[in-house]
Amino acid sequence: MASDEKHIALGRWHPPGASKSVPALLLAEGKTLYVKLEGEVADPVTVGDLARLEISDRIGRVPRRITFPDGSMFETADNEALDGWIGRHRRTGVVHKLEAFHPRLIAFVIATFLLAGGIYRYALPALVEVAVLVTPPAATEMMAAGALNTLDKAVFKDTKLPEARQKEILAAFHQVADFSSRGRAGYTLNFRGGGVIGPNAFALPDGNLVITDELIEMAGTDMDMIIGVLAHEIGHVEEEHSLRQVYRAAGMAGLIMLIAGDIGTAAEDVLTGGAALMTMSHSRSAENEADRISVELMAKAGRDPRAVGRFFEKLEQELGLDGDEASLLSTHPPTAERREAIEARARELGFPPK
Repeated sequence: MASDEKHIALGRWHPPGASKSVPALLLAEGKTLYVKLEGEVADPVTVGDLARLEISDRIGRVPRRITFPDGSMFETADNEALDGWIGRHRRTGVVHKLEAFHPRLIAFVIATFLLAGGIYRYALPALVEVAVLVTPPAATEMMAAGALNTLDKAVFKDTKLPEARQKEILAAFHQVADFSSRGRAGYTLNFRGGGVIGPNAFALPDGNLVITDELIEMAGTDMDMIIGVLAHEIGHVEEEHSLRQVYRAAGMAGLIMLIAGDIGTAAEDVLTGGAALMTMSHSRSAENEADRISVELMAKAGRDPRAVGRFFEKLEQELGLDGDEASLLSTHPPTAERREAIEARARELGFPPK
């Protein structure tokens, strides 16, 4: 070796493929490390340039390991000396920082987000439609059972509606459900105390509908208003809006995992308890579509097709909101806009304004 060799550290050398180790010296010549057995002046037992060495990260006082190209390994507890040698031979300054900057990493991040955006915009809707088509009834029943169980534990209370009133509403509901594609047998009406959500109604993917005592109390003696709201929820089931929402949420969880890694039991949460929230929120187009179906079903059953619009107006009055503010959830279109669409559809069906 040249005369500028320098002693770096004491340690132990592990020959390639051997379990035993022997005392050795770690020396350096420029950017080259080599190992000599302690007490010997013979040639080095292994040699390696900095670029070809694998040096373990420093963790407190844990001995460092240097793996050479031939598979041998040198272990030393003299971390300070090793860090000093590495520091002298790592390039510093502007040139090194520029070389350490990898534009391809930025390109990879940008590509990941573009891919995620493309999946969300184009692939996810298509995959949701496929999933809806192949979902067996048992799966929707599982989702609905999990969602209703979650809401019963966290939100709802037992209904206080008299049994006679429940039967009256159920009989009127069946008259409208008979004109749906599923028929009355495809729907189960559940009465609940609304708790924190107050006057509301929603549909689960399997045809279970929930209406709160507070909504019924708000409607008073206006049975058409109650049934119009339930016909709206039938529309969500007929068009499988709730099921699409659940799969869209599952797809979003998948996108998050693509970008951020594993998020644990996200899929299970979405398909059971998480579905509880998803079934209570729909897109604007889904709400408008459910309104249209409500108008049509009510007209077929000989009831007031504008009843669901009257519910929105009642909601505005009860909550003291104007038409642009009143929406059950932030994703719903303003109720004034929805009332106009409901009125237009009723006229198309031959029901002139009252």
